[in-house]
Amino acid sequence: MTRQATADERFETLLAHVLRIGVVLAATIVACGGALYLWRHAGDDPAYHVFRGEPNDFRSVEGIVAEARSFSGRGVIQLGLLLLIATPIARVVFSTAGFLRQRDWLYVVVTAVVLSLLLYSLAS
Repeated sequence: MTRQATADERFETLLAHVLRIGVVLAATIVACGGALYLWRHAGDDPAYHVFRGEPNDFRSVEGIVAEARSFSGRGVIQLGLLLLIATPIARVVFSTAGFLRQRDWLYVVVTAVVLSLLLYSLAS
């Protein structure tokens, strides 16, 4: 096996680990948040006739992190969802860095465009 093939396999394995770890970690955090939420609110009666929008605390990353730090069930769930959203973005970042390291300029440009589109869609 050539040195390049071995490096490519390690790179692919790293990207697979980034996705796997991100998804498993996000699912674990969401499940823990769901269990925490149910533990605290299992006996609550839902008021389906009253609409309540998302609280302001959950409209920013800082607010979500603050709520998760205070062990709010909804905050922990939202943090897990943020991590789930960040996982493919992290994969694109790792891909860009890997292609830069390999000096594969075509793929660097392609992944940089994909990354910029992802970041633009999150910002708008």
